[in-house]
Amino acid sequence: MDVQRIILIGALCLISYMLVLQWNQDYGQQPEAQQATTSISAYEASPAGSDLPSAQQTAQAGDVPGTAEQAAKQAQLINVKTDVLDIIIDTKGGDIIQVALPEYKASLGSELPFILLEQTTNRTYVSQSGLVGKNGPDASTEGRPTYQVEKSEYLLGDQEQLVVDLNYTDKQGVQITKRYTLSKGSYDLKLEFIVNNQSEQSWAANLFGQIKRDRSEDPTSSTDMGMQSYLGPVFSTSENTYQKYDFDDVDEKQFKASSQDGWVAMSQHYFLSAWIPAPGAEYKYQSRKLNGNYIVGFLSPDFTVSPGESKTVSANFYAGPKDQEQMELAQEDLKLTVDYGWLWWIASPLYMLLKWIHNLVGNWGLAIIGITILVKAALFHLNAKAFRSMAKMRKFGPEMQRLKELYGDDRQKMSQEMMKLYQKEKINPLGGCLPIVAQMPIFIALYWVLMESVELRHAEFLYLADLSVKDPYFILPIIMGVSMFIQQMLNPTPPDPMQAKIMKMLPIMFTFFFLWFPAGLTLYWVVNNILSIAQQYVINKQIEAGTDK
Repeated sequence: MDVQRIILIGALCLISYMLVLQWNQDYGQQPEAQQATTSISAYEASPAGSDLPSAQQTAQAGDVPGTAEQAAKQAQLINVKTDVLDIIIDTKGGDIIQVALPEYKASLGSELPFILLEQTTNRTYVSQSGLVGKNGPDASTEGRPTYQVEKSEYLLGDQEQLVVDLNYTDKQGVQITKRYTLSKGSYDLKLEFIVNNQSEQSWAANLFGQIKRDRSEDPTSSTDMGMQSYLGPVFSTSENTYQKYDFDDVDEKQFKASSQDGWVAMSQHYFLSAWIPAPGAEYKYQSRKLNGNYIVGFLSPDFTVSPGESKTVSANFYAGPKDQEQMELAQEDLKLTVDYGWLWWIASPLYMLLKWIHNLVGNWGLAIIGITILVKAALFHLNAKAFRSMAKMRKFGPEMQRLKELYGDDRQKMSQEMMKLYQKEKINPLGGCLPIVAQMPIFIALYWVLMESVELRHAEFLYLADLSVKDPYFILPIIMGVSMFIQQMLNPTPPDPMQAKIMKMLPIMFTFFFLWFPAGLTLYWVVNNILSIAQQYVINKQIEAGTDK
């Protein structure tokens, strides 16, 4: 009968496992985001000018007429490539209308690069910049300026820097060069407007930089169970270095702020675009919604170029991964967009430790195992104390059962006798909770580290192709459930029958929850359980043999 029961239970477990795999194949896979590189010949320019800021009313859209037909006739797209960026710039306004990241693939197994910014019929996410104000060419009633370029393709090659100049001469004869400077290995672009005023009149304008995005879904977001990464605008000012102002906030009220320096960004899971004005001036930051698109940006103070004078204004544009080292080089506070939540004070050291271990071992899976061992070592004495308490409860379980039977009708007397036993044998009935209580903040913080670290995106380990998403075969969650069951076998049985039944259900419940957790996090918990089992087993044997001190 026992053999038949074992066979039936085994068959049921196998069938359940196969059902979960099939369900995951049918419903659990995240649909791949459409990543189509914009073709220069097929690009259709959007209406120019209508979404630009006004230097007089920074919170309102400027009234700058233009037609799609006019823009399409004059538009020319140029391709700019470095080792880490593949950019398309529209000469109508000089805007960046596509950013592809060759170092990051569109999806697991794909050879196509991930596209961060794009202007297609399905999605709008572009970077705009220009000069508005009194003489700014982007404020002209004729629409945005069309810049002239020497060639249609610019390649970094073996150079350290690549300079792309877009040239324009206004009706006054003022020469304007819109210059993009890109560096090898960097996602930070430098934008300069070089204004050479050889006219007889003073020339004045305001520099603006803005990000325009629709409310389409984050292509890198996870549909798995758990917390979601933030998608939306972020502002940084002298009063608040990191302020999320999501799409719903923009729907309700425009963001307005003036600040010395600062930056404005559009954040999503793993990736970021941000405008960083040149330091040393008071900028106006704003948000607005126009024609279904959300626009966030900055506006510089007026700058004047006297006759015969040349002046340069600048800003930086970051478009790339949330790599903390890269972002810190662009602007120190930009790394705050890697949001670890309220446990940042635990998560930040964990991230630095994880990265340090990775530099030693060269694999993120091994790094997670390494950080698990270090965390376990840090909590060794706390765990040992708790395990000793549980081992003693296990050893004196028969004596506790005897007292329960002896004084079962007299709860007060039974409690007194139990307390005497606890004091005599130095047993802490709540000791078993200490390891869990101590590790939960670390566990939650590590969840955010693994979810927010772009380094783990598509990181391989053994049979796992991506540690940042769930185990596709659910092997790690099952091992985790089995390890929890073994731990329970080493623990004393709770005296309350209902509590005992609940404890027996915990491995099944946790296994179910961990089915959709990132594989890296499940790996941490599995290794932690195995180390706990080993430590608890040794302590149990010492207590039973009377050799534990």
